[in-house]
Amino acid sequence: MADLPPLNWLRAFEASARNLSFTGAARDLNMTQSAVSQQIKSLEGFLGRPLFHRRARALELTQTGVSYLPVVRDAFRTLAHGTRALTRSEGDVLQIQCNLTFAIQWLAPRLARFRQAHPEVQINISTELWEARDMAEGADVEIRYSLRPSDQVHAELLATDHYYPVCAPGYPVTLVTLADQPLYDCSNMMGTWAVWAEEQSIDWPDPSVTYATTYSVPLSVAITGGGMALGHDAIVAGLIDAGHLIAPFAHRAEMQEAYYLIRAPRAQAMPAAEAFTSWLKAELATFYSGRLGTQA
Repeated sequence: MADLPPLNWLRAFEASARNLSFTGAARDLNMTQSAVSQQIKSLEGFLGRPLFHRRARALELTQTGVSYLPVVRDAFRTLAHGTRALTRSEGDVLQIQCNLTFAIQWLAPRLARFRQAHPEVQINISTELWEARDMAEGADVEIRYSLRPSDQVHAELLATDHYYPVCAPGYPVTLVTLADQPLYDCSNMMGTWAVWAEEQSIDWPDPSVTYATTYSVPLSVAITGGGMALGHDAIVAGLIDAGHLIAPFAHRAEMQEAYYLIRAPRAQAMPAAEAFTSWLKAELATFYSGRLGTQA
């Protein structure tokens, strides 16, 4: 269609607007920075107006960019939903979005129970590392781990949690020697090693920490005895119960982040979404009530 720009130009625009960076967009799209920049220039030429102000350290959307962004995002969501509707098999298919570590450590071990209770529902699980926005693209149901989501989405609080250090059984560590250990954590969390230590009046203002973009990396290091990681019950309880990790210290700090349930508007009338969310809430209630008796 002559009045529509190529889809790859629009994808480059959405990724650049989400990151406010051509470099960040290139990383997300597995392209070079110059290729993203060229596609944006092509789109701006097609539209006849600029979409970004090029600042020294970051991009800034022009008024045209601000107005065009929700149009592009809605179009991608419509395409994703329509494609899934066209290719799905008979019966209900539910698209679920959540972070990688929660999917592996908490959700996956319980999916057999969901399938047993709802054999008629087929689910697809996406664990892409997108930055939080109005709603994960193409998702019917999102389990979001973050600070309070924006008022632009209807978010229901699922669970709050506490975080604490974990390590392999037998790992030689005390509060006195903790600062000398290899420390690992997930990046961009409000609860950090320094905050956890400060709550216990430990004089430890600037610990040396290796960060990863997913909790799975720090936990894998800790399981192999390579150092200490911070975790919270939803992602480490199963590993502790299985004997892969221990929590060597009693103190548990309250997390500012929490788990939220977000449903796309189209999912409000989906029987599969209702079945999954009801099951999810019941499983979380059972999980956290069971953890109360195990806290140190």
